[in-house]
Amino acid sequence: MTSSSPTPNRRAVLRGALAASAGVVLGPLLFSGVAQAYTWTRTLTQGATGADVTELQIRVAGWAASSASHSRVAIDGEFGAGTLAAVKRFQSAYGLTADGSVGATTQAKLNSLEQSDGSTLHFNWSEFTDRVSGTFSGGKLSAAATKENARRAMYKLEALRKKLGDKSITVNSGFRSIAHNAEIGGATDSMHLYGTAADLNVPGVANRTVYQKSETCGFSGLETYTVDHQHVDSRADLGRAWWWEDGTI
Repeated sequence: MTSSSPTPNRRAVLRGALAASAGVVLGPLLFSGVAQAYTWTRTLTQGATGADVTELQIRVAGWAASSASHSRVAIDGEFGAGTLAAVKRFQSAYGLTADGSVGATTQAKLNSLEQSDGSTLHFNWSEFTDRVSGTFSGGKLSAAATKENARRAMYKLEALRKKLGDKSITVNSGFRSIAHNAEIGGATDSMHLYGTAADLNVPGVANRTVYQKSETCGFSGLETYTVDHQHVDSRADLGRAWWWEDGTI
């Protein structure tokens, strides 16, 4: 689990207007769409390493903290203290024994949150594709890398949905192609261009509440809750600085 200090309070930064020199640093990507009842071959405990630990980290990343915190689960394939804490929060939230051991029962619960096409239980690929082309092409990354970033966002949103009392979340905007983003006046380096951002509405829940719960889900980019939607993104996963427009509330 890592943390960093907030950057200056400017809407343009949240929208992704980051210096070109910042670069993009991606963690391990699983481009092939690995859901569809992921095959766990062993019980995972603290100290384990490997691709299955990476997949575990992706699926529990939304359980990065129990209170507002610049904390994220590192997607590095190493089962450390941050992953352990996230696993325990996941287990507790779903009524499992919160011992941090990822055996058959926890693995079954993790797999219950996936759909056969690689999306998650409550979110579909169509909610995250570019609104013009209906694809993951034309952004800052390859279509495969962009789709994988969207999958990772889905798992964080599954955690957010659970923390909001299983309230349905509407994704208004997910990935945007460079062309579409320019048409709507988006920032030239918007996190939407990488597939790691989403603009949300949660019917019946105030944006302030959505913002507060998002502060516990490892989202490193949060737009103010005073507009007509809640923007969330995972810019720190791309090597960018954390930025919450309204700070920690």
